[in-house]
Amino acid sequence: MTGNAPDLKKKDWSALARRAQTATEIVANLARLDGWTLTGDGPSVAIEKTFHFKNYYQTIAFVNGVALIAHVTDHHPDLSVHFNRCVVRYNTHDVGGLSDTDFECATRIEALLE
Repeated sequence: MTGNAPDLKKKDWSALARRAQTATEIVANLARLDGWTLTGDGPSVAIEKTFHFKNYYQTIAFVNGVALIAHVTDHHPDLSVHFNRCVVRYNTHDVGGLSDTDFECATRIEALLE
């Protein structure tokens, strides 16, 4: 990878111990992400963003990029795929909230579009 793009194999994701972030950590991490919003509460709290595209082909190309990130990080978002947009929603079910992994994956998705 070049430039500021993240190295997808930098961490051993299979050995990563995840923990729920505090409200302060969530607010700080969310502030670093352009256009991502906080949705839900309690164990269903998530970060979410809608990405817009010109056509279905571009939308699916984006979805395939998200799929690669999900595979490498072993962290899979909920996706809502439409003709010219895709809604990406992250939550870490096994910690009942948001983890560092949610925010790192969101950052990697942003890098897809740079």
